[in-house]
Amino acid sequence: MKWVVRILQGLLAAAFLMFGAMKLGGGQAQVFVEQYGYPAAFSYVVGAVEVLGALGLLAGFWKPRLAAIAAGVLALDMAGAVFTHLRAGQGVGAAMVPAILLVLAALVLQGRRAGAAE
Repeated sequence: MKWVVRILQGLLAAAFLMFGAMKLGGGQAQVFVEQYGYPAAFSYVVGAVEVLGALGLLAGFWKPRLAAIAAGVLALDMAGAVFTHLRAGQGVGAAMVPAILLVLAALVLQGRRAGAAE
């Protein structure tokens, strides 16, 4: 199980680095305003949280407690994304990717918390 958690941790780190970089690049700011009703700056905040969370997951290979904290923050981030998609009326299909990432981040959180206690 330890290796499954580590593989998931690496995949999540890569995914959140990519998603966060896209938001920090500015391409998503208009989507946050038009579709979701958030200020454009919120896109940059979410992007920064995702990039920092990904870096925390990467550092968590050496410090399991840091991985657990980063996974928890990213799980909260994805819970907000699921809520945002559903509130915007985009349906379950649009909320599916954030929901899957939420579950995977929760698995890493649980696995790294268990690993940190050992």
